[in-house]
Amino acid sequence: MVGEPMNPGDQDAVWRVRGRPLVGGAPGGPLRGVRVAVKDLYAVAGHRVGAGNPAWLAEASPATEHAWAVRTLLEAGADIAGIAQTDEFAYSLGGTNAHYGTPPNPAAPGRVPGGSSSGPASAVALGQADAGLGSDTAGSIRVPASYCGLYGMRPTHGAVPVTGMLPLAPRFDTVGWLARDAVTLARLGDVLLPPAPPDLRPLRHARVATDLVGPADEAVRDAFRPAVAALADRAGLRLEETPSLNDSVGGPPAGERRDWAAAFTTVQGAQAWECDGAWVSSHPGALGPGVAQRFERAAGITPQARAAAEEVLRDAARVLRDAVPPGTALLLPAASGPAPLPEADSARKAATRAATVRLTSLASLAGLPSIALPLMWVDGLPVGLCAVAGRGSDRALLELALTPAPAGEL
Repeated sequence: MVGEPMNPGDQDAVWRVRGRPLVGGAPGGPLRGVRVAVKDLYAVAGHRVGAGNPAWLAEASPATEHAWAVRTLLEAGADIAGIAQTDEFAYSLGGTNAHYGTPPNPAAPGRVPGGSSSGPASAVALGQADAGLGSDTAGSIRVPASYCGLYGMRPTHGAVPVTGMLPLAPRFDTVGWLARDAVTLARLGDVLLPPAPPDLRPLRHARVATDLVGPADEAVRDAFRPAVAALADRAGLRLEETPSLNDSVGGPPAGERRDWAAAFTTVQGAQAWECDGAWVSSHPGALGPGVAQRFERAAGITPQARAAAEEVLRDAARVLRDAVPPGTALLLPAASGPAPLPEADSARKAATRAATVRLTSLASLAGLPSIALPLMWVDGLPVGLCAVAGRGSDRALLELALTPAPAGEL
């Protein structure tokens, strides 16, 4: 549902500052007329970066120049509609903010929009922007895309410069973007991505590993199988199903595999503390409870624990990269379930986050491009189908998104 009426207080939950437009794009250009909501992590000249936290915003100085991604979109003719809210320091997947509120999710009314690109996702879902410029570290594009019924793109790590974007965990941080339709998503990709490699192959094979799909809710797993079959049929993909990803690429048995998601969370936390720990320590009480707890855990990560986690990630990245040779995509749910209710208890929120990170961290830890497609429904709520491909296969994933869907599917 696009353009659903908003309560006056919802505007502050979606936008930190908004214009008509806030910054106009260059005349002409391939993105002329496209309105972009920019996540409040990016430098927009003349405006402060707020990072979803009023104490940080109060100390910030106006940016003197645009972030690379912002400047590139403006030069291509896009208008910056405004600066949209984010979960604090991008260190969340829920889409709630203790200071500014929860942006509405018109695709799942009364439920969270997903984070940390919550503001851009809500703005796009509401029809207040045509596209959202966000970031993805552990799934912060793919989860809100899944919850809000949008398309979302996480590119190959390093493919799009993060210059002028506030970091969370640089080893995993990427620029990312959202749209209601695949054509707009691909148009932004044409501008932001580097030229396609000369040996780029279109996607012809799809792989599903049962053990990787396991963290998803049962209802999502039930919806996943027919959605995968339908996508493979439409896109002409040869579908390969295997009980374990490791078995299919010659790795260790699944039962012997160390916990990749836990290792990812450890390294992400260590880097987040390196980036923001000094500020957090000097501003006690400035963070909302969930984000504060994550930073508290991050502060306690020892060098030994980080080194052990780094070793796990090296092994995991090798297995995952071997699983997606040129022309192959790995398919899995974009989130463990549909958008949860904001009043869910803390234990339920933690369980949902942990299950979702087991899915989203796969692309992140290996630096692989990943796209969320709005192809599943569970109890009347959207859930994304995610495709992960080899490094540099970003444009092949966007081509997959452009595969026509049957009328009424989306």
